[in-house]
Amino acid sequence: MRSARAASMILAAVVITSCIAFAHLPVAAQSSATPVEVVVQHDVPMKTRDGVTLFADIYRPKSDDKLPVILMRTPYDKNVGWAVSPAYQIARRGYVVVIQDVRGRYTSEGEWYPFRHEQADGYDTVEWVAALPYSNGKVGMIGASYVGATQMLAAIAQPPHLTAIAPNVTASNYHDGWTYQSGAFEQWFDQNWTSQLAQNTLQRLIEENTDARRGVPTLPLADYPVFNFGQLPAEGQLTSKIAPYYGDWLAHPDYDDYWKQWSIEENFSKIAVPMLQVGGWYDIFAAGTMRNYMGAKAHGATEAARTQQHLLMEIGGHAGFGRRIGDVDFGPHAVENVYTDVILDWYDFLFKEIKNEYAADKPVKVFTMGANEYRQLDDWPPPQAQPTKYFLHSGGKANSLRGDGTLSTAAPKSEVSDSYVYDPKNATPTFGGPLCCDEKHMEPGPRDQRGVENRDDVLVYSTGPLQRDTNVTGPVTATLWVKSSAVDTDFTAKLVDVGPDGFAQDLTEGILRMRYRDSPEHPNFMNPGQIYQITVDLWATSNVFLKGHSIRLEVASSNFPRFDRNLNTGEEVKFAHTSVPATNVILHDAQHPSALVLPLMP
Repeated sequence: MRSARAASMILAAVVITSCIAFAHLPVAAQSSATPVEVVVQHDVPMKTRDGVTLFADIYRPKSDDKLPVILMRTPYDKNVGWAVSPAYQIARRGYVVVIQDVRGRYTSEGEWYPFRHEQADGYDTVEWVAALPYSNGKVGMIGASYVGATQMLAAIAQPPHLTAIAPNVTASNYHDGWTYQSGAFEQWFDQNWTSQLAQNTLQRLIEENTDARRGVPTLPLADYPVFNFGQLPAEGQLTSKIAPYYGDWLAHPDYDDYWKQWSIEENFSKIAVPMLQVGGWYDIFAAGTMRNYMGAKAHGATEAARTQQHLLMEIGGHAGFGRRIGDVDFGPHAVENVYTDVILDWYDFLFKEIKNEYAADKPVKVFTMGANEYRQLDDWPPPQAQPTKYFLHSGGKANSLRGDGTLSTAAPKSEVSDSYVYDPKNATPTFGGPLCCDEKHMEPGPRDQRGVENRDDVLVYSTGPLQRDTNVTGPVTATLWVKSSAVDTDFTAKLVDVGPDGFAQDLTEGILRMRYRDSPEHPNFMNPGQIYQITVDLWATSNVFLKGHSIRLEVASSNFPRFDRNLNTGEEVKFAHTSVPATNVILHDAQHPSALVLPLMP
């Protein structure tokens, strides 16, 4: 990771090396003439309702006052610098800070399995910290990514002393928007995250099976066994042993009861506390961040939950931090709104009744790219944004940058369709975008897409240079009429801002696995050759297409390895291994007016 980015991740929930993160810049030096002394207690035990002991570190100002508690529950090690440094900063501001290893991770006992125990353990932990002798009974939570998930899952469990939460770059549904997206498996993230998580699980297995006494009788001495668990299985069998959840994810591609048991979207009506949602453009969980804001505001259990929702959309998220993300410098405003400062202001407003921006500002603040500045909005989506159709046009040869594809607000009449051959053995590659978690091998964020757009299996539709600045802020979709030679295939779409020099900056993207076009719960294969109307959800963006820039839509059938390749055969995703090429068609005539739908601001 670049040194500039590394310096900005003090409060980043990084999965071991460079995976899950939340934004923070270096903690400012304390300038007070009388610095506050912080008392630290390490490995403080707590028993869960089923008898498992979880361990936490507690940071608090040296004071006899009873203070509000800020809780972080993490699977990424409570002792690492990104947790410890801001703990001191928050404690000096007059809070008790509790950082706990979740069940089965690092110092805490029990079996690690993502999401499974976070509701009950979160409830128990909130009530435990509320009863600490130096607590005033008000408990807030902080953290990003999975550390944000521990907040959301605790909130739907409704512990009585949970007063507010501040999730950062986290999802609203751990099926769609975390493990899958519109039916496609989030392969790059799912496999990276599993590999990172499994390292601590393997270390715990080694520690539990290391006893030199069992090896000392062994002769010759060269055969001494350093560990006592016998022969570990190899490759996929090892994955099943130390990361069984990965196989479970693959075994449940449909949105079934396995996922519904811990879905936030199914339980917005149980959220009873104010929430500050912090997300990022190019973040892998950006859609979930926005859905959490909208869902709790519409369906929250209390007036406070419905009326005290705030949304901050920054730049980067899991894709990085700082003014430069990927190939783009977003300017000095991009480093505003440091997460630790943001949450301290949030809890000062709620817990200490300090009249700061949360008492006066609008509930939504977004970083608008192009203009490269923060703007305040009345709500999300912006109520004044007008959905506007940019129709696809061509003479039947929109393949690649060399093709004749165009976009305009003029509806199509009689036009020839576009087609391409999607071959899973030569899949359209991922290049940038909302990736997590291995920047060393696949850099996330905005990248110049011209290399991808030069492929014949990518359809490219562009406006001419714009005559004025065009502000696109809100949800983005592509309504397409399609057909295929296969029983199942994918369609991908990508919104691109093209500069006068040709630089093609990806803004947001989406995918749809055709077997899930009607329902995430009930797959339904296609009839080869039949025409289907589909909507590809490209999530959302806030970007000013500057005068002289062009709006571009890419359409293809893969984005690999961000998403797994659809092999076009209809086999189960867990076991599929044979593939066939598919001829895929996009229709755009008067009867089939395929269009990119953009939210234009007045």
